[in-house]
Amino acid sequence: MRVLALDTTARAGSVALAENDRVVLERVGDPARSHTERLPGDLMCALGEAGWRSASVDAFAVVAGPGSFTGLRIGIATMQGMSFVHGRPLFAVSALEALAHVSAAEREAGVHIGAWVDAYRREVYAALYRVRSGRSFSAERLAQVDAPSVGIPEALLERWTGLVPRIDVLTGDGAAAFAAVIGDRAVVAPTPALAGAAALMASIRAEAGEPADPAQVQPIYIRRPDVEVTRELARGTR
Repeated sequence: MRVLALDTTARAGSVALAENDRVVLERVGDPARSHTERLPGDLMCALGEAGWRSASVDAFAVVAGPGSFTGLRIGIATMQGMSFVHGRPLFAVSALEALAHVSAAEREAGVHIGAWVDAYRREVYAALYRVRSGRSFSAERLAQVDAPSVGIPEALLERWTGLVPRIDVLTGDGAAAFAAVIGDRAVVAPTPALAGAAALMASIRAEAGEPADPAQVQPIYIRRPDVEVTRELARGTR
């Protein structure tokens, strides 16, 4: 099973190739250049470096959010195009879930992991998970304790401490940005590239025969884009 995955939720983003439950290659993008400038070139470079052809890929994966609204649209459109051209499935992956899976890979069952993605405005996109025994990067590996939401870090920590005895790990660029708020209440794990995790998650889902119609992939926004809110205000519908 060969999988090509793309993450454009953040400025740098990443590209990864996985084969038979192993990440063959993962590359972080150049944050000085936009995703529009780098795609699909970053994908073609990764394929060339691994000696793969795009036609040899069995499934595609894209991190569908939350994250940069523009980045999400560009990333999803790029991977939809490749999926349609080659007639292969396209799996959408949550950035929050991918972050938690990376941190869960070497941790025991029972550990609580919070994923925070910087939402700006001094807010983070967040979700809380409990690690379970099971195959790494499979759906069974994580139990969702608190559903994805957007909020102020202090309020999220207060809510979560009422849900679980301890928050063991916080990961993501949101956790890094608000490390001072977190203090000693949890370990702040390094923010990983997400394309590799997305590739492994998609590989397991593809093996299980999960349907993955590229036309059905939509961005995971959590917070609505400003342009939609502005449009409704202008129309007087809010």
